[in-house]
Amino acid sequence: MLEYVKTILLKVSFDKMLFEKELRKAFKVLERAELKQLRNWCYEQFSGMYLLILNRVFLKPKV
Repeated sequence: MLEYVKTILLKVSFDKMLFEKELRKAFKVLERAELKQLRNWCYEQFSGMYLLILNRVFLKPKV
C-alpha cells in the first residue's frame, strides 16, 4: 500500500488540496511503520512545495 500511496501523491502533487486530501487518506490505510516511511519520503519529495501541508498533517498533536 505504501508504494500505491506514493504513486497517488506524485500524481496529485499539482494541486495542493488534492495532495492534502490524499495524504490524509493514507493515514487510514497504512500501518505505523509505513507512515514513518511515508513521512520521510514526503519531506524529501515535497518539502519545497508543500512544507506547510506536511507539517499540518504529520505534526498534528495526537489526542
